[in-house]
Amino acid sequence: MSQLIQLQISKADLAESRCVTHPLPEAGEGEALLQIDRVALTANNITYAAFGDAPYLRYWDFFPTGNQDWGHMPAWGFADVVASNVEGLAVGERFYGYWPIANYLLMKPVRVSERGFYDGASHRQELVSVYNQYQRVSTDGAYRAEDENYQMLLRPLFITSFMLADFLADNDFFGAEQVLISSASSKTAYGTAFSLKDNDQVRVVGLTSAGNKDFVAGLGLYQDALAYEDLGRLDPGVPTVYVDFSGSANLRREVHEHFKSALMYDCSAGVAQSQQDMSSDLQDLPGPKPQFYFAPNQIKKRNSDWGPVELTRRLNEAERSFIADIKGANPPWMEIIEHHGFEAAQALIRDLCGGEVDPREGQVVEIEG
Repeated sequence: MSQLIQLQISKADLAESRCVTHPLPEAGEGEALLQIDRVALTANNITYAAFGDAPYLRYWDFFPTGNQDWGHMPAWGFADVVASNVEGLAVGERFYGYWPIANYLLMKPVRVSERGFYDGASHRQELVSVYNQYQRVSTDGAYRAEDENYQMLLRPLFITSFMLADFLADNDFFGAEQVLISSASSKTAYGTAFSLKDNDQVRVVGLTSAGNKDFVAGLGLYQDALAYEDLGRLDPGVPTVYVDFSGSANLRREVHEHFKSALMYDCSAGVAQSQQDMSSDLQDLPGPKPQFYFAPNQIKKRNSDWGPVELTRRLNEAERSFIADIKGANPPWMEIIEHHGFEAAQALIRDLCGGEVDPREGQVVEIEG
């Protein structure tokens, strides 16, 4: 008989994980059991896990383990309905959404529609609703079966990127003429640069490690690509927005001290290199106080401004263009690396925590068992 297997993460040390087994639950009235097929794991998972207990994220609350010391890391991917007692939800249907790293998930689908459903589990009702929505692949305007790995790797990151670029433009770039992006080789960073490529209001500069500089320059998305140690080459008088995907307190200080009053806004968008608390050691920074960016806030605003149908249309169009550019580049910007099973997922999480994953690779885990 099949078992439910969960990969749980130590909140004290994200590189430490364990597999926990439970009896496989049966779908009761109004419930459905979905078998998780594949998920994507990126540095973004580590970013959110690092701030997991923060009240604006509540990352560990989506799939609670019942143990305060261990969390169940969510990841974007695909799953199939294997049992259903829900009207409008058929066995065999495939859905894209937010899943735990597990082989099965018992759900309580509500608001079932042509588009999909929301998980009506009681513990999820106070969480950000965008993460509770599950999309039928049969009605997903951006879905292509051959692009599943790209979609689950890039859609959640690209939504963050697209909405971040939109947030900056929506605020007239806070009066800046230049957007400086750290960890410029990360997918969310260059997705942001991609989303700004047709905006001639600002110049976009990428900061990265010396080893990734050629890769970043080769993307063709940044007007300039600099190694971290070359930050001083930038004109300190140019009004600048700093978009930080690195999480490096030392780099943040260097940026603030370099631009001083010319730094118009500091946007903390990720923690690609460390798990440092962004609030530490910030009291005496010159320039603006760093602000944490949270994509659902801008999504909520644009749902109000444009309506959800138009927002979805714009996102789908941009996502298809982004995937086409990634696949069509010579050489492609990203190579898909597939991992199989929970042990491989554990090793991958350790590598992500240690920053040991090549930015040219996209990591996918096929769930087994």
